[in-house]
Amino acid sequence: MTRSTRGIGFHSLRRLALRSFLGFIGVQAVVVAALVVTDALEKKGRVQRSGFPRPGTFQATVAETATTTYTYGEDLYQDMLAAIRGARRRILLETFIWKDDEVGRAFRDALNDAARRGVEVYVVYDQFGNLVVPASFYDFHPDVHVFRFPAVGPALFSAPLRATGLTHRKILVVDNEVGFVGGYNIGSLYATQWRDTHVRLRGPAVYELGHSFAQVWNHLATAHPALSPANPVSWISPVRAINNIPADLVYPIRSVYLDAISRAQEHIHLTTAYFIPDQRILTALIEAARRGVDVQVMMPEESNHLLADWLSRGFYTALLAEDITVLLYRHAMIHAKTVTIDGQWSFVGTANIDRLSLRFNYETGLAIQDQDFAADLEAIFTADSANCRQLSLEEWSTRHPAARFAEAVLVPLRPLL
Repeated sequence: MTRSTRGIGFHSLRRLALRSFLGFIGVQAVVVAALVVTDALEKKGRVQRSGFPRPGTFQATVAETATTTYTYGEDLYQDMLAAIRGARRRILLETFIWKDDEVGRAFRDALNDAARRGVEVYVVYDQFGNLVVPASFYDFHPDVHVFRFPAVGPALFSAPLRATGLTHRKILVVDNEVGFVGGYNIGSLYATQWRDTHVRLRGPAVYELGHSFAQVWNHLATAHPALSPANPVSWISPVRAINNIPADLVYPIRSVYLDAISRAQEHIHLTTAYFIPDQRILTALIEAARRGVDVQVMMPEESNHLLADWLSRGFYTALLAEDITVLLYRHAMIHAKTVTIDGQWSFVGTANIDRLSLRFNYETGLAIQDQDFAADLEAIFTADSANCRQLSLEEWSTRHPAARFAEAVLVPLRPLL
């Protein structure tokens, strides 16, 4: 073969590869479009059901810190607003989504009122998460320190890895005395129509959440006054805030999950809004099941993201084949991000089991080692399970071939979500 024919062969292979790649992308686009259209048509004929079981509000004491675990948005918002309205010195608020509705305006107005009476108010909200919210909604008192977390970091070209990520966090700290964290964004939809989980702290462990907020504020909101650090709690505190900070290339939440799963001896009860694990997380759950741990994974039967649902379904066979229980929450969106292991260790926060949360976004959560708190999460999991459909391998194996094809075509999109 001459040099010229070799060149022709190489260019032909390159064109073939490009055409194949573009063809596959086209197939993916067609599949996604078909799923969207099918879902829209099904929703038109579907009987809409509202309401879901409310597990309640749970109280515990962890060391010297009192905890309150919320499972209903109205209850949570009432206490969050009461804390803001009673603030005397400082308020720290960070959220991913902040809707322009009755609840959203109540929070904005309460923060403005606090600033008027001399309270220091620091606010972070995500630009990308609120693209559809009119700019006029964010009408803050001049004394409120506001940082709109940019959709694209300013260091995108000079340090692209450090410029990635959205702030997916939901934190409120008032006077370093009370702190809230969990899955709830701010909006009327979440008050009554979504099942989520949030935790309030009262006591020394509130430092953990104040420090979490300051880590991002002092590093990124450089045009505003820095936050001075509070006195830390004990080294042996059973309540620890774990923070993903892309600007520092720090993503410990995934490692904490992997370590906790590897220690499980009896059971793992995991609730997540979106289940799109990387291979290591999936393998850890399977290994736990193989050594006799009762692994149960709860997720929405239908979430608010159609593509995430289909990507999650691509993992069902791997879970069911290992006798891992798959619980599909019905009639409402479950947005909680919790796990409890062996009645000893728990995690509640903002991170889902997907790559966006574990390797891309700013996230935070509380790792709590305490039997009473774990018992609260176990009770919540049991109550939520009553509203779930348990999927069987036999049922899943009989799904339509078209569904299998769609799942296979969408596999390459997993690293993006």
